[in-house]
Amino acid sequence: MNPPMLPITNPSASSAMVATTSLTANAATMLIQEHHDETARLLIDGRAVDTKPFLPRASSYTSTGTPVNGSSFYQQRRRRIASDTSLASLTTGGGSRSEYVAHAASETYLLTRLGFKLLRYLGVGYRWITRFLALGCYALLLMPGFIQVGYYYFFSSRVRRGIVYGDQPRNSYKAWGSLLGQQLSERDIIVACIDYRNFPQGTISDMVNDASLGVSFVCNNIAEYGGDPNRIYLMGQSAGAHIAACTLLEQAIKECGEGGSTSWSVAQIKAYFGLSGGYNLFNLIDHFHSRGLYRSIFLSIMEGEQSLHQYSPEVTVQDPNIKTAVSRLPPIILFHGTADYSIPADASKSFAETLQRVGVKAESIMYEGRTHTDVFLHDPMRGGRDDMFEDLVAMIHANDPEALAKDAVAPPRKRLVPEFMLKLARAVSPF
Repeated sequence: MNPPMLPITNPSASSAMVATTSLTANAATMLIQEHHDETARLLIDGRAVDTKPFLPRASSYTSTGTPVNGSSFYQQRRRRIASDTSLASLTTGGGSRSEYVAHAASETYLLTRLGFKLLRYLGVGYRWITRFLALGCYALLLMPGFIQVGYYYFFSSRVRRGIVYGDQPRNSYKAWGSLLGQQLSERDIIVACIDYRNFPQGTISDMVNDASLGVSFVCNNIAEYGGDPNRIYLMGQSAGAHIAACTLLEQAIKECGEGGSTSWSVAQIKAYFGLSGGYNLFNLIDHFHSRGLYRSIFLSIMEGEQSLHQYSPEVTVQDPNIKTAVSRLPPIILFHGTADYSIPADASKSFAETLQRVGVKAESIMYEGRTHTDVFLHDPMRGGRDDMFEDLVAMIHANDPEALAKDAVAPPRKRLVPEFMLKLARAVSPF
């Protein structure tokens, strides 16, 4: 049996996308962890359960578990004392049918309210309207794959729902990470899929704070679920890549005494993987505007023009005043498709080069002709060999000969969507 991914959320967390902006809607932030304990099979979703604070670390840890998108972590946390509604529901994968109905109703209300709020921001504009219609066509064409992944998400015995962090309701769309998480679980890797408040429910500082809380939860609790806290990796896709990078840098600055107390350490993160992300907002604001994420909305998400520097990791790492914080960053590997129109591939190339100049171990890996969603959705749904996935797993298993040997003989992934539907989806994709 293989371990799966862990989408971690909070009470009233939503599993549906509210916004259709290229920055905040198409994103996933994950913690990846190599795993060898075949009894641990976790996929955590958002249900209202006990939200007790993290407990102190235990004095020692011994296990052969796996890391969760993070870094090298240190000691195991004591097992959390859970209420009957939390831990009991985790072992069965959820609560009663009536609880799920009530939860679905509250989520529907939340999404409807936020949807109307977002419309007030967007107004009437042909760019976002045409992209919204394209999104509908895109989703229909990929529906055969979404249904299969959704079935796994909701009905697999390896799914665990109810693990909570923070106290704010969220509306991000964890399903973006489901397919990659399922793939990684088949290679003995646990994945914790972290959600965060999306616009207009929250702005960039809320998103970064939510991501940091999620990383803290995994770092402090993963041993409880069969993972190895010394083998944690952090990964983000699209907006999730940007948010995760901001989270990592903000944490490094805090550790240097600039931002108060911390509940996890950058030293716990073994490496950071950024997929199709943007890291210099000054270079992207006009690009996003031309693609329907209007400047006024973008600046609202980013809390004004004065915050663009703070939330542009590529710019921030060049500040000589935080040189010590930058030196704490883990190795950074950036993946990008050369045909990405949502966020140009130069965004990853430039960030990697900047990191190298300031002394951070970094590299960018380009996939020729791949678009924004090819590397994350289309290629996995196509089945067979997936270059980005194989590169990612090879890096996680780099120092594990046994795992590499298993990877070498792993069967190819099955196709989820017919090729002609994938090609049509690619042609109408709004991303």
